[in-house]
Amino acid sequence: MDIVQRFFTEFSSFLWGWPMIILLLGTHIFLTIRLKFPQRKLWTAIKLSVKKDKGADGDVSQFGALVTALAATIGTGNIIGVATAVALGGPGAVLWCWLTGFFGISTKYAEGLLAIKYRVKTEDGRTLGGPMYALERGLGWKKLGILFAIFTAIAAFGIGNTVQANAIATLTQESYSVSPYITGIVICILVGMVIIGGIKSIARVCTMLVPFMSFFYIIGCIVILFFNHDYLWSAISLICESAVAPKAAGGGFAGGMIMLAARYGIARGLFSNESGMGSAPIVAAAAKTRNPVRQALVSASGTFWDTVVICALTGLVIVSSIIAYPDISYENGATLTKLAFSKIPVIGTPLLTFGLLTFAFSTILGWEIYGERAVEYLKGRKWTLGYRIIYVVAIFIGSVMSLDVVWNIADCMNALMAIPNLLSLLFLSGVIVSETQKYLWQDRLDMDMEEDDSKE
Repeated sequence: MDIVQRFFTEFSSFLWGWPMIILLLGTHIFLTIRLKFPQRKLWTAIKLSVKKDKGADGDVSQFGALVTALAATIGTGNIIGVATAVALGGPGAVLWCWLTGFFGISTKYAEGLLAIKYRVKTEDGRTLGGPMYALERGLGWKKLGILFAIFTAIAAFGIGNTVQANAIATLTQESYSVSPYITGIVICILVGMVIIGGIKSIARVCTMLVPFMSFFYIIGCIVILFFNHDYLWSAISLICESAVAPKAAGGGFAGGMIMLAARYGIARGLFSNESGMGSAPIVAAAAKTRNPVRQALVSASGTFWDTVVICALTGLVIVSSIIAYPDISYENGATLTKLAFSKIPVIGTPLLTFGLLTFAFSTILGWEIYGERAVEYLKGRKWTLGYRIIYVVAIFIGSVMSLDVVWNIADCMNALMAIPNLLSLLFLSGVIVSETQKYLWQDRLDMDMEEDDSKE
């Protein structure tokens, strides 16, 4: 295990070196400029996300697709992942994480657009899409599409399954002395009951769970920041200064080198919002929408909620607590998070428990869809039932095993998924601009694809 741990640690460091940072952040900025800052259409995106496109093709509503994607993205990356970035890269990692989310809105927009543009309809009327279909149908790069699907199917067991299950089991054991075996069995049963109904069942559960859990977590963070209000401006200043220069925090904690802050901030930002990874477009392709741009805007709003709001709040909570309580340990992200939240009387620990439990559970549901659709692309629908069974079994394994190496494996899989997806976005950027001009810049968001095609 030491050899495996060392290999994936070194491989992760290699993948997340300057080339990946330049490719990821460069794609975010390139698309932001070329698409004329789609961030300015955020309010339109939020309004569209709660509307239904009656009569449009798809399996779930636009809101259902959004919350299912959010279920997968709003997970331990938003809580422990942000704290891990701070512990390893210093407070400046929070700013890099936030910037990744802000510029990543453009990338998530582009991903959602291509998901609708190149989706296919099966013989039984279901809609399938995602980067593998964009690579195959848009660029003719089927082999790269196959690689993306393989990385996705594998990544689902790490980032979306065992990591989340282990977080739940560890939390319930430490907080309530519940055996990880019992926790694992309970999670397996609950997840199995939901995923047996496929994407429609998962979307229904996520529609109820995601808004509820996000609202209470945001309110809780705001309350915590109220307790830490004397240190809030200092926290903001420290985050900004540490992003470009080493800076001490709290009890002598060094902010680290700029490269570390950038690396861990961007990596955890991707882990959290998944902009550029290519996972969210898989479920976006199932949305009932009139045209690609409408769903692209809805998808983009997901990155705003995930990183620009939730991760930013978490980062401020962590860093302000570091300044307020210099005795907080910097041993690892989980310890840092627990100690930071426990400093707040009454609501601190229950809030963290609620957030981790619901966020992790929702991520398990969302990533099952990603993995299942990847397997269907590779082997056909007949293999999906077997994948569901293996996925549920992996939840139990993740609950009872030590997963120190899994975070590095997850980072590796994230990067390996991101590379072919980012290439598809760059090489199909002309298509993305053309569709954006057709529907958004010419103010034709209400036009159906079929109506537009008939005019042409």
